Amino acid sequence: MRVGLFFGSFNPIHIGHQVIAQYLLSFTELEQIWIIVSPHNPLKDAQSLIHAYDRLEMCKLAFEDEVNIQVKDIELHLPQPSYTIDTLTYLGEKYPQHQFSLIMGEDNLLNLSKWKNYELILRDYQIYVYPRINSSGSPFLSHPNVKLTQTPIMELSASFIRNAIKDNKAINYFVDKKVLTFIASKNLYKL
Repeated sequence: MRVGLFFGSFNPIHIGHQVIAQYLLSFTELEQIWIIVSPHNPLKDAQSLIHAYDRLEMCKLAFEDEVNIQVKDIELHLPQPSYTIDTLTYLGEKYPQHQFSLIMGEDNLLNLSKWKNYELILRDYQIYVYPRINSSGSPFLSHPNVKLTQTPIMELSASFIRNAIKDNKAINYFVDKKVLTFIASKNLYKL
């Protein structure tokens, strides 16, 4: 099966993430999307991250009605910090029947050369890239394993959601209703 791996902090997951996953499932060759909650991206600040299991639960709520979009806790059980190449190696050994591809934003593609063993990722995996506003063209866009998709561009970020919650702004249409209920029930992102 052709599986797209959508890694992220999902802090919190929002409709932008859901649109990307649904688009890639519906408009590419990918047969399944796995949402991989990362404990901590080594290239990002961990200060604003809430507990990984809360982020995992929000992802499960956001996609609970989707058969071919599955939420996985794989990286929560691997050594830290989590590097994509290590996760890909683990998945290849555990699920040899699947063909794995990466899903990433154009902004991440720009920084790919900072990733551990990025050359192996480029060589061995297809990368489905969703466009981002103000992303100047990455030199990797011309690589044969990189596919720039026509995923709708949404100017929505998890930091925008967190700041809106902190400022007591309504976010009803920015996150799934079940995710919103979960955030409110645990009083997340208020500090």
